[in-house]
Amino acid sequence: MLKSIEKHFDLTGKDPDQIGPLKLAYLGDAVYELIIRTILMDDRDRSVKKMNKKAQDLVNATTQARIAEVIVPHLSKSENAVYHRGRNAKTTSVSKHSDIHDYRLATGLEAVFGYWYLTGRTERAVDMIKNALIQLEIET
Repeated sequence: MLKSIEKHFDLTGKDPDQIGPLKLAYLGDAVYELIIRTILMDDRDRSVKKMNKKAQDLVNATTQARIAEVIVPHLSKSENAVYHRGRNAKTTSVSKHSDIHDYRLATGLEAVFGYWYLTGRTERAVDMIKNALIQLEIET
């Protein structure tokens, strides 16, 4: 899925440890949403309107915070460090539809997704989302 994008950019030249956590989260937000939208495409009978509504339910700070709580215990030491950098990053704004706690957990999760993308580990990102959705019993 993301491999076709990755081959056009020198991801190996980017050191995620040298990229700010909010920039990693910015990229990771897009990666997370793309994976969610791709998962939702599996239901061929679902209308675009219904897919969009479900995507909104899954791509928000509250749901991402729940997913983060499932994923974080399975992170490696380096992934955990990225998560904490993202979670603890000082942000200038918070979504009006979430509280600060959920927003920070979601930002940490997004930073990890940005990290996985830049390190060419999008397969791990997909597996982690799928497993978290199953564990949380969230239907797609």
